[in-house]
Amino acid sequence: MKSIRLVLIHLFITSLVGAQDRAINPLIHADVPDVSMIRVGETYYMSSTTMHMSPGVPIMKSTDLVNWELVSYAYDTLADIDATNLENGENMYGRGSWASCLRYVDGTYYLSTFSATDGKTLIFTTSDIENEPWERHSFEPSLHDNSFFIDDDGKMYLIWGGGELKIAEIKPDLSGVVPGTERVLIENAHAPIKDPIMLPAEGSQLFKVDGKYYLFNIAWPKGGMRTVIIHRADKITGPWEGRVALQDKGVAQGGLIDTPDGRWFSFLFRDNGAVGRIPYLVPVEWKEGWPVLGENGKVPMELDLPANKSLIPGIVASDDFKRKKGDADLPLVWQWNHNPDNDNWKINGKKGYLSLTTGRVDQDILNSRNILTQRTIGPVCTGSTAIDVSKMKERDRSGLILLQKKYGWVGVKYEKGQKYLVMEGVFGELPEEKERVKLDQDQVYLKAIANFLDRKDEAQFFYSLDGKNWKPIGGTLKMAYTLPHFMGYRFGLFNYATKEKGGVVNFDYFQISDQIDE
Repeated sequence: MKSIRLVLIHLFITSLVGAQDRAINPLIHADVPDVSMIRVGETYYMSSTTMHMSPGVPIMKSTDLVNWELVSYAYDTLADIDATNLENGENMYGRGSWASCLRYVDGTYYLSTFSATDGKTLIFTTSDIENEPWERHSFEPSLHDNSFFIDDDGKMYLIWGGGELKIAEIKPDLSGVVPGTERVLIENAHAPIKDPIMLPAEGSQLFKVDGKYYLFNIAWPKGGMRTVIIHRADKITGPWEGRVALQDKGVAQGGLIDTPDGRWFSFLFRDNGAVGRIPYLVPVEWKEGWPVLGENGKVPMELDLPANKSLIPGIVASDDFKRKKGDADLPLVWQWNHNPDNDNWKINGKKGYLSLTTGRVDQDILNSRNILTQRTIGPVCTGSTAIDVSKMKERDRSGLILLQKKYGWVGVKYEKGQKYLVMEGVFGELPEEKERVKLDQDQVYLKAIANFLDRKDEAQFFYSLDGKNWKPIGGTLKMAYTLPHFMGYRFGLFNYATKEKGGVVNFDYFQISDQIDE
């Protein structure tokens, strides 16, 4: 712990000396991938991907391009099927809704996305992105990584695909593709990369600047890194000419945004280990009609923008579960792992606790309902909670999890009339209980620490009987970003049954910190 603390002190002092008044990359040190961004007047809005989480497609707001806060979601639930509900052995881990595209035209906000889970393309609309619900429009098939675009003549288009990119006009009522308009836009969009390709060009985002069309894509050459490709055309129908626009640190996939004072940036993301895919801003200069990304082709670590101060509470936040009249039961920082079972959770806003009731019997935590989650954040973070386990039932499990395929959790198991404090996790291929301690009281405090510094990606777990004196349990978990889940680690609060339903656990609070708290 001392070595970690010294490193963090050094980073803190460095930031005070060099960057206290300037933004630093990454823009948000948390899992905010597949970013799409717009500016409306002096306000910026951004959408991202949260896949199997509900509600889904988070919308964030900023007035300076750096400090963001969650303001809404495109939908409460993606669909009502077995996969979204974690029923009959089905799930949507690593699926759900992917890469969205956010646009604003003539007083209406548009957001397009797609879902391989139910095979649909989705377009949402609203006139008030912060206060009104989105209206859903959907049609088949599911168009991969689509970019929504409205041209100056009012015609609407979707561009989609990987490698071979296609375009089609969309019906005015957003109910589907106009028959006969689908065609190949660019046959081989990653051709500007001369090396053999591992990931064909995808992640399309289309922009129009000074009468020209600019199409952003990401591709990944074998043995190389994620790369930004830009194609340019005078007409949306082409012909298109392309070039490699950025190849540095694997920062890629995104598009263009301008500021009210005329500056330009590119918003992109980077794979950053177990914390997830994290967004970056890269300055842009225009040369001979092309956007030129970076500083001498590199991603700068400092930006001439205000300092980053919004991670807490804009993206994640502590919660004492106390509510005033008119407050939402759950602030926007919370998302459920898959669709929630709304009959088996509640917030007691007056007394200040979250109550989770087991609504069915499950044999493993990844297939259990009602795991309430928040992102982890880097470079380090701590999540903690206190639980009342007096109403657990035989063979129930409850606690605090760091959620991914290779998860780890600390909490309580009730077996043969006795409660135990345990740490369980996936240290190899299968989950295993690493340690247990007999528990003879109904209130217990739990803590999980995640260390993402320099991609160390290690987690440790602790418990306390009084909320003051903490003891480690279970050893160190090596966290890993896995494609089956396709998401950075999340803190989660859970309670599930393995024998009979009806057990209840109350969570007194959730506390998150950007430090390592022993």
